[in-house]
Amino acid sequence: MTIASMRRLACSAAFVAMATTFGAPAPASAQGDLLVAPTRVILDGRRGTEVVLSNIGSEEATYRIGLELRRMMENGRLVPVEKTDANDTEEAALGMIRYAPRRIVLPPGQPQSVRLAARPGAELPDGEYRVHMSFKAIPKPRQITDTAPQETENVSIQLTPIYGVTIPIIVRYGKLEAQVAITQPRVVESEEGAQLALTMSRAGDSSTYGELIVTKPGLEDPVVISRGLAIYPELGSREVRIPLTEEQKANLTGQLRFEYREMPEAGGGLIAAVDARLG
Repeated sequence: MTIASMRRLACSAAFVAMATTFGAPAPASAQGDLLVAPTRVILDGRRGTEVVLSNIGSEEATYRIGLELRRMMENGRLVPVEKTDANDTEEAALGMIRYAPRRIVLPPGQPQSVRLAARPGAELPDGEYRVHMSFKAIPKPRQITDTAPQETENVSIQLTPIYGVTIPIIVRYGKLEAQVAITQPRVVESEEGAQLALTMSRAGDSSTYGELIVTKPGLEDPVVISRGLAIYPELGSREVRIPLTEEQKANLTGQLRFEYREMPEAGGGLIAAVDARLG
């Protein structure tokens, strides 16, 4: 193992320990040299929480923290929403979230927390309000040199990618409920190969988040597990596609049970289930 690898491993371990200290669940999201935990925050408006950032790179990095609006499409994709196009619920969500700091300089291996809270207005209708918090790396300025030729026929443009992580911040205000039904499970062929396809219908005023588990009588282990499936309130149904290995495809025949459960760290409670025969 290289020194760089050992350093990343030690930093990741320290980051997970710090996230646990703050009461955050273990799952973390990574992009470039940035780790963020938790990957999903739910607030009730009474008390705040913290999100932990950690730089697992070898150089100091600066990150800008902001709030964005995104809507979920029926295929599960999240598309950006401009503030000028925000509806009443989205505008209310942007207005109630408070967070600090808004810019962080992280030395290598150094975690830091971002404090956040929700301040719902007194006349706020019951419902679920959501924004997405972004953590974007700010590229370091490059020094301009005079070594380039004075005369050239070609123009060279260097693009610097901006890495970032985005997590949902959800505020649930009032007594909310949601019901989910799983329908039309099937195996389909696509350009990417075989996929498990199904429809998840949602009713109520709250989102759901969990994992899909497919089991088959006679097999000890699940045939398919897909974690982190969310259905947000703007959707009445979501089409789910899960890539399959050849072994999974072969096992998705006969009698099967499809369960949509809360994530294990949230208790693993059953949200929806259906028995179906494929073949």
